[in-house]
Formats: sequence, C-alpha cells, structure tokens
Amino acid sequence: MYDYDLLVVGSANADLVIGVERRPGAGETVLGGDLSVHPGGKGANQAVAAARLGARTALLARVGDDGHGRLLLDSLRSAGVDPAGVLAGGAPTGVALITVDPSGDNSIVVSPGANARLTPADVRAAEGLLRASRVVSAQLEIPLETVEEVVRALPSGTRFVLNPSPPRPLPAEVLAACDPLIVNEHEARVLLGGAGAGGEPEDWARGLLALGPRSVVVTLGAEGALVHDGSGATRVASVKVDAVDTTGAGDAFTAALAWRLGTSASLAEAAGYAARVGAAAVTKPGAQESYPTAEEVRAL
Repeated sequence: MYDYDLLVVGSANADLVIGVERRPGAGETVLGGDLSVHPGGKGANQAVAAARLGARTALLARVGDDGHGRLLLDSLRSAGVDPAGVLAGGAPTGVALITVDPSGDNSIVVSPGANARLTPADVRAAEGLLRASRVVSAQLEIPLETVEEVVRALPSGTRFVLNPSPPRPLPAEVLAACDPLIVNEHEARVLLGGAGAGGEPEDWARGLLALGPRSVVVTLGAEGALVHDGSGATRVASVKVDAVDTTGAGDAFTAALAWRLGTSASLAEAAGYAARVGAAAVTKPGAQESYPTAEEVRAL
C-alpha cells in the first residue's frame, strides 16, 4: 500500500511576474505593469497541481529560510501537499523572473538558489518517501546528479516520469527509467539535436524512443499532445479555451498525467485528461493559483 500517489522531486521558486505589451529584444528596455509575486517552480507547481486534483502528493525540494520559502510552504500546505520532504536553508529560495504578453505567452529566467543545493544525499535521506510513493516525477531545475540519484533509488514497481526542462543531454541511465519522457517541441529538438529534429511530432517521438525511454509524450500546446509507447503514436486532443497566461501549464499537464498513470490509466487516457487540466490552467493568471480541481476539469 502506498502512502502517496505522487512524489515530486524538483524545484520550488518564487515567481516574479510582470505583464508587458511585448517582450523585449536584445538590448531593449520595455515598460511593464505592476510586479506580482507567486509561488512557483516546476517541482512545487507539479505537486500543487496534483494535490488540487485529489492526488495524495509529497514534494522533495529545497527552499531558503526566507520570506519566499515561507510563501511556498504556505501554498503547498494550502493545496494539501505533504511538505515533509521540503528542506530549508543553504541558499536563498529560487526565483523565476517572468514576463507575460497580452496573448498569454511568457519568457522566463530562473535563478536556482536553493534548488541547486538539492543533492543526491538529500535523495538518499528521503528513502522512506520514495518507498511510499506509487509514481515519482522530476524535472531539470535541480542538479542532474540529483535526478540520477532518484533513478538509482527508485523502488521496484515505482513509475518514473521526467519532464527534461530546461533541456540538456541526459545519461542513458535516466532515459531508460523514463515512462514517459514528457517534452514540448523545444525540449524535443534539444534532446534530438539538429539532425533529428525535423519532420512531425510523430517523427520526434520515434527519435526520442530510440534514445532509450520506455514511452514518450510530446505536448503540443493548444493542439493537445502525442503519445508513443513503442507500439505506435496516438494524438490526444485538448479543449479549446481563451488563454490568459500559459505560465505553469506544462507543469499541470505533467502532474495530471503522472497521477493518472498511477491509477492504471493508459498513456493515451492519462494524456487526454492531462490536456484538459493544462487547458483549464491557462484560463487564469499565475501558475499554482490557476490549477483546477477535479470538479473544474469535469466542468470544462
């Protein structure tokens, strides 16, 4: 019996968000609206998104002993995430600087802060959390060596989900554990390299599978997603909505998919549900504040 449906191992940031008429080019200064501060970070986002949907969720992360860290802990507790694995100290809480244009598109710069101090030793110390979790999800806003340690520490029967963001080349050991590897177009192109990044999403999925993961999900924004488990590719539709802010939508998708896989849903079924969760998330501003409950997803 598992205590947690999902354990997220990843980052926790304070999101500093400014609305702009257009995002600046190189060497350019533009005026924006008022600064707002929100709890964020891919790891914390995924944990909150899953908990809002009803998943029993825990987070292994590191924050600073500061106001931004307290903001994140309050948000996690409010959403129902177990923060027992959230460590404090060692560096200031990570910060993401985000600009959002009128169409809802965003650009993000991340200062990792305490996230860079989440170490393999922290993973080893959290062995009990890993054993108690049906599915483990990770991203790359923490050190790659820490993600590698998560893969080595996975108990038998625990499913591992990875969103390689920000993208970088991955060791074969990590790729082989992914079930699935979840990428958007940019991440797929980075992992495949220039020679393998042409064609259609079906081609990207086949190329990524050749690198070693057990299954692949390619997110396609408003067009939904494509899943491939080695037996064939399947397109999954999303729901058409008016986007307000896309910040954190990919994290909501990943969290929903990881949780549903743990309930024995097929990859295509889980991705279909996750696409609806992601669509609901873009209809509200912010990241964690925008994440829907299961009832809101059903209504959508």
